[in-house]
Amino acid sequence: MGIEVMEDIRKDYVYDLIERGKRVDGRGFRDYREISVERDIIIKAEGSALVRLGDTSVLVGVKLSMGEPFSDTPNKGVLMTNAELRPGASPDFETGPPNENSVELARVVDRGIRGSETIDLEKMCIEEGEKVWMTFIDIHALDNDGNLMDAAALGAIASLLNTRIPNERYGLTGEDTLSIRDTPVAVTMVKIGENILVDPNLHEENAATSRLTVISNADGTVSGMQKSGKEGLKEEEIVEMVGIGIEKAGEIREKYLGDK
Repeated sequence: MGIEVMEDIRKDYVYDLIERGKRVDGRGFRDYREISVERDIIIKAEGSALVRLGDTSVLVGVKLSMGEPFSDTPNKGVLMTNAELRPGASPDFETGPPNENSVELARVVDRGIRGSETIDLEKMCIEEGEKVWMTFIDIHALDNDGNLMDAAALGAIASLLNTRIPNERYGLTGEDTLSIRDTPVAVTMVKIGENILVDPNLHEENAATSRLTVISNADGTVSGMQKSGKEGLKEEEIVEMVGIGIEKAGEIREKYLGDK
């Protein structure tokens, strides 16, 4: 039996199960899989975290180096986010330059951090127009069983919270703790049939017709959203999903990041 036929059978199975109010792993529609966050995993990084979300695992590292600011923001540091989807994480991932999935992953994580102004980039300026701190966030998917987005976003903010500024390396003095102003958390939901599910696993992602990621801040405001999938969402569905996203983000923030 071909791979495509097997995938269609699996999608039908997931759909039928959800229509009966059940999920493959026994969770409720609003429940996350088990989450774990380990920090300071990469010795040579200024900050790092390993996030496990069920059988999905993502490693995030933060590196800081000195460089020149962009010409249009001479008094602000630079933030760059990159994501790598290695073949070892999933048979669907291929070697080579970043594809649209890795680009989307990096952009959504970056958007949440920028939209919430998590990093005070003005404080990352060393000498206006000459020297600033450049912050590089590198996301590495280790195992993909669905919802890389939430795992990567959580790993990024967890890494930033323990990032140290390497002043001594460059002969500088001053505060070595990275100034963090917010803790954006991403919550991804999918629509299968007429049902909305939080934290989709890989089979649920494949069976879904729409996906929405909501990134919200500690005060409940939204700093980013990303919609994907072949079908649209009704206005009332988006409103419902935003509300669910903010609520679940608050729970994750309190348990894994500390309530800031």
